[in-house]
Amino acid sequence: MDKSLENNPHRMHTGRFAPSPSGRMHLGNVYAALMSWLYARAQGGRWLVRIEDLDAMRCPRHFADEIIDDLHWLGLDSDGEILYQSERADIYLDAFNMLKSKGLVYDCFCSRADLRASSAPHSSDGTPIYPGTCRLLTPEQKSELLKTRRPSQRVHLPDEFSEFFDLTYGVQRCNLLRDCGDFVVRRADGVFAYQLAVTVDDALSGVTEVVRGCDLMPSAHLQIFLYKQLGYDVPDFRHLPLLTAPDGRRLSKRDDDANISALRATHTPNQVLGIIMHAAGRCPEGAELSLDDCLQLVVGDSKNK
Repeated sequence: MDKSLENNPHRMHTGRFAPSPSGRMHLGNVYAALMSWLYARAQGGRWLVRIEDLDAMRCPRHFADEIIDDLHWLGLDSDGEILYQSERADIYLDAFNMLKSKGLVYDCFCSRADLRASSAPHSSDGTPIYPGTCRLLTPEQKSELLKTRRPSQRVHLPDEFSEFFDLTYGVQRCNLLRDCGDFVVRRADGVFAYQLAVTVDDALSGVTEVVRGCDLMPSAHLQIFLYKQLGYDVPDFRHLPLLTAPDGRRLSKRDDDANISALRATHTPNQVLGIIMHAAGRCPEGAELSLDDCLQLVVGDSKNK
């Protein structure tokens, strides 16, 4: 990391796009990339790309190469070195060890099937909230479980409220323990988990504003907790409404009509930018927009608020 960015309240506005390369991008992914680029440029800042390929089996390098090529086709090029999470395990280990030294990490022997079968409450996105099953295991119990299972590691969250101001949705508040639950920071196979890796990478890259889909809103509370525990500055968060297909369904990589690969075969970059900005309610249907046109729309929106 550029040392001039550390603990500097006047550090440059920095945005980022961090796709998981498990397939080709769809319009929703491109929308997040475009808006993060536009908000960074509107502030005279820089924009970075990071490849979140923690799970190398699900994220072959050719998908990452295709994503980078798609971004380049649209004119969205990173202002710095592109980071690959699969190459940063030693950096995550340092952060993990810091959490351990604070007594925040414990072994968890529960499988996903165990959680699904439990009567644990569920969060707003439908995932089970961890009930703390392994938090108070005795050394004898752990020793017995270790004979048949390799544990993951979870962070123990406090029973206290977390609050942040989202630049789109306003104040967001939850109880960390009851509404989020202890979360995995290292999987049983040794791979570091998303919440830890994304927090470390955003902090060490000097990211000042995280722009992404609103489906990731709950993660912000967990990441803010980690920022504070690791001594990092907390960035601003701007969560975006999810783009949907004309029939109302959420876009996914399986939708051919929204797949950037299919669109590249029949559309120009300016036409794709127009489709995205129209879907976001920012321009008429059929518009063809350059990146400068899109930037003027965002700057104009900011001036009108």
